[in-house]
Amino acid sequence: MNHQVKVTMYSTRFCPYCLRARALLTSKGVEFEDIAVDADPARRQEMMTRARRSSVPQIWVGDDHIGGCDELYALERQGKLDGMLRAAGNTDG
Repeated sequence: MNHQVKVTMYSTRFCPYCLRARALLTSKGVEFEDIAVDADPARRQEMMTRARRSSVPQIWVGDDHIGGCDELYALERQGKLDGMLRAAGNTDG
């Protein structure tokens, strides 16, 4: 099966916001590319260029920049996250 990753998250291993965002995506069965930036200055610079922010996590669903953990959970509370994930082809339901 040729499955292209539709969700991308730049993160560090031990950031509590990264852990919460990772947990929410995992609980939804979402496949996501988790790019660690804690030991990789080039990847951190890539994240900062794409997001125009330096904080982690930074999350994209498809080409849409969601923002960080707070924005991800806000979309979930508003009932919008599942629809975005479906539109990006990331869930079965």
